Amino acid sequence: LLWCLGLDLLAIGILGIRYLNLKIPDEIHVEKGKDQDVSAMLARPFVTFEDTVPVSGDGAYFLPCRLFGLIPFKDVKVKNITAKEVYASGDAVGIYMQTKGVLIIDTGEILSESGEMEEPARDIVKPGDYIVAFDQNRIQCKQDLLEDLADLCGESVTLKVRRGKETIPLSLTPVKDEKGKYKLGIWVRDDTQGIGTLTYVDENGGFGALGHGISDVDTGELLSIADGNLYNAQILGIRKGEKGNPGELSGLIRYEADNILGEISENSKNGIFGTVDADQVKNLDLKKIPVGYKQDLKIGPASVLCCTDGEVKEYAAEITRIDMNHEDSNKSFVIQITDKELLEKTGGIVQGMSGSPVLQNGKLFGAVTHVFVQDSTGGYGIFIENMTGNA
Repeated sequence: LLWCLGLDLLAIGILGIRYLNLKIPDEIHVEKGKDQDVSAMLARPFVTFEDTVPVSGDGAYFLPCRLFGLIPFKDVKVKNITAKEVYASGDAVGIYMQTKGVLIIDTGEILSESGEMEEPARDIVKPGDYIVAFDQNRIQCKQDLLEDLADLCGESVTLKVRRGKETIPLSLTPVKDEKGKYKLGIWVRDDTQGIGTLTYVDENGGFGALGHGISDVDTGELLSIADGNLYNAQILGIRKGEKGNPGELSGLIRYEADNILGEISENSKNGIFGTVDADQVKNLDLKKIPVGYKQDLKIGPASVLCCTDGEVKEYAAEITRIDMNHEDSNKSFVIQITDKELLEKTGGIVQGMSGSPVLQNGKLFGAVTHVFVQDSTGGYGIFIENMTGNA
């Protein structure tokens, strides 16, 4: 009984510390020249903050906190920054990105000329590798690879692949298939496209969208991109979300030069980023708004900006949970759609709404990132400071 009691107390202690770690951030931002009681913002049961604050070299300071006034817990970095405004959007946009090299999805078997099944790339390449060279030829897209494959004559070839942060050479021996063509037995991809939501444009023309990165559907890995474009998108229909079946915005993207809104330069875990064409800004629905910081976001009423029928509208929502220090920045808070009009149209949050700005008290606090599969009225969001690069 004593052992069981001890284990129970240990489990309670571990869960309690994990809970406090989620609720108390490692770093927060406060506006320069504005008096704010930081310790009051971070107040939690059983947690106290010291009066003395050691100052760091970059002008920020650390706020030591303790459990029960005795046990050191963590030092919260408080960084003074200049108040910032951006232009919140909510426009539906088309996304097209080309990978940096050719992505290997998987290996496959080949029916050889002799009638046997062979898999020449098995245990040599891995899903998630990027082919960047074929022998001495640089590979930028699938067409480059196909042209080199057409010249194969049965001898072994060297593929240079990027695996993580390394570029390594791999030797493969092609197999002649039943039609007399040499093949390597790999499935590849070199681009991706889809519909998403533009979150913001800053005063320098930089944009952020989606609130999460774009991963390959087969490997689950974040795509490494060479370049890409943001396009105007026309929403054609809505598949309403329901329990166990996420809904979706379906749209039309015209891949024409005069329909390009801007260039995509980065695909990261916190969203896709790039620059909007100055001549295209007039085609966006933009609203200038102050950036809100995570410690100021409250449980309670909020709103989202999104486009479901060709026009950006503001819809009522509710913030139901906030995790200041979540290990997955895309799941920093939970938002529930309460607006009857949007619930009637979409059932709540649907695929294509990722990036929809989340507003509260006249400030932009974040963006919608995920929908709950079992409850389409709710989903996760990301803090805007993680998207704008202040985190």
